[in-house]
Order: sequence, then C-alpha cells, then structure tokens
Amino acid sequence: MACQFAGVVLSLCQQLKAMAIKGCEIRNPEAGQRIKFLQTTNETKGAFLEMISTYEAKSVEPPSHYHPYQEEYIEVISGELSVRMNGEVEILGPGHQLYIAKGMSHAMWNNSDKPASMRWKVVPALETERFLETIMGLASEGKTRSNGRFGLLQRAVTVNRFSKVFRLARPPYLLQKALFLLLTPIAYLCGCKAEAQAPITD
Repeated sequence: MACQFAGVVLSLCQQLKAMAIKGCEIRNPEAGQRIKFLQTTNETKGAFLEMISTYEAKSVEPPSHYHPYQEEYIEVISGELSVRMNGEVEILGPGHQLYIAKGMSHAMWNNSDKPASMRWKVVPALETERFLETIMGLASEGKTRSNGRFGLLQRAVTVNRFSKVFRLARPPYLLQKALFLLLTPIAYLCGCKAEAQAPITD
C-alpha cells in the first residue's frame, strides 16, 4: 500500500514539474543535497516553506550567504551538520535546533562520512521554493563547476534574479548588485539563464 501511494505521489510530481508539491524531492548532484517538500508555498499561502534537507557524506560547502527578509528554523534529524555563522564553524548533532535571523550570514553542509538530515522551515516563503528548484535544475543541466558552485556569469544572472531571498555575504550587496547588473546581458549571450526546473527524484 505504501509503495503504491509513493508511486502515485511520484507520478503527480512528474506531471506537475512546474510546481513543487508535498512529497516531491529534488536533488543537487554536484553539491550532494536533496530536498523533500513537506509543506509548499502554495499550501501555506506563502506563510512559510517547510522541507527535509538531506546532505550526502562530504557534501560541498556552499558560499556564505544571507536572507534579507526571511528567518530560518533548523532541527537536525540525523547525522552531523556543519554550520558556518559569522565566520565560526559549529557541528550540530541530532535534536539540535538552530534559529537564523534575517540578514545573518551562514552556510550549511555535511563534512562527515555519513548522510545528515534536517527539518528546515523558511518564514515567509517568498520565492525560496523556486530558487531551490532553479539551483538544483541548473546543477542537473551541468551549469555548475565540479565543486557545485556557479561560475561568475551564471551566478550574476541567478543571484540577481533571486536577490529578495538569497544574497552572497561578500562583496557588499550594493557592489555585487551593480556588478551582476552589468554582467547579466553578457551572461545571457553566453547561454546562462535565470531559472531552471529541477528533475524529480524517486
């Protein structure tokens, strides 16, 4: 029965690729991260987005970043989660809860030899769902480097597009905004794109 239900959910996910729904999972093959949607932006009417994020062993550390208008609530479910906040790294284990205020620089990954999972809530949702789908979609299309990060031109297009939900910690925002605006036309000419759809995994 459970397998049949899972099959129905997967079928719905594949049919509704343009919109994340509860139970769907997307994956970033380069960074080593999977995200399963528990409550989507549509279901909560934008109040929040809730997910399970699983990091594969020795996943890639993302660039330090912050969210200018959103708060994050993290609870480690299993494994060890490495968190860099304000330049300091802390290792969080199962049951550990973490609150990340808007504007606080941070990065999360798994530096251990075993997978790590966390429950992740973003308040309000804004365009985070679409941003995550885009990041993982671009990675699946080979738009990232071997370390899972974007090159300068792709970064300019995508980060500029989603600046309301994701900003790099460095350089200062006004400087990166000006630089990315200048680079965006060149990036489009080179085949970069601002959005992508992440493939659904089993």
